[in-house]
Amino acid sequence: MGWVWQHAGVTGVLVLAPRVTESGLAYADAARRRGMRVETLREWRVPGELAEAAGVHLYAGPLFADTVGAELGLGLLEPDQDWLARLPRAVTRRDVVFTTLARARGLRRAAFVKPPDDKSFPARVYPNGAALPGPDVADGDSPVLVSGVVLFLAEFRLFVLDGTVVAATRYAVAGDLDPAGDDPRCAEAIDFAAALFAPEMPALPSAVVVDVGLMADPETGRPEWAVIEANAAWASGHYAADPDRALAAVLRSGGPRALVRPADEAYLRALPEVVR
Repeated sequence: MGWVWQHAGVTGVLVLAPRVTESGLAYADAARRRGMRVETLREWRVPGELAEAAGVHLYAGPLFADTVGAELGLGLLEPDQDWLARLPRAVTRRDVVFTTLARARGLRRAAFVKPPDDKSFPARVYPNGAALPGPDVADGDSPVLVSGVVLFLAEFRLFVLDGTVVAATRYAVAGDLDPAGDDPRCAEAIDFAAALFAPEMPALPSAVVVDVGLMADPETGRPEWAVIEANAAWASGHYAADPDRALAAVLRSGGPRALVRPADEAYLRALPEVVR
């Protein structure tokens, strides 16, 4: 798997949420370089003119996407919630279980727990299940990923389009945010990720973000590559990745519903119906 880039002739509109991040600004500049129009919504609603616009794409968080996605006619691609748990341990290098929050609340050990596709509660290490958020925050049937507690020495984000990495960046070192697009280990991360797109591996949508990292092997202490998680590209920050390259994955993953490819239909996020 290597670098691929072409300045695709995507036209239309890139919509940003009211709270514009550094990544949002970078994607906006990249979109304008493609000849796209950029609209930053001032409220959590869609203006009438924009609801009728053609070729609308989105970069935003899951809650905002759920609020405006259907009205904008979007087809939002995201990996299966249990994708990480279905990977072989040879590439995760830790036990990962896909379960419910109610069951996770019964844990009697420390574990890393996260919602697979939203930010309903913080993804972090919890000392036990009793420390997890209660029913006032999230329902017991909410899906969660539970994994062993590990320390990643360095973490890398890969923007993937049609099984090929189009942009890469380091984003953390020893758990602390530390973006760098010129880390030479980005090339190693890309080589490691190539195995994730083999036919025998659990499939991913055609546009996605995959995070991988280096962790110390518990027996040898040697740094080993492991998968961290996969995320929707339309909701993923670029850190220090080339925004022009990363935007290619963002646009495919968060574009018009009518343009979603048949093979990607299974990865569409279920959006609430428009209430008028």
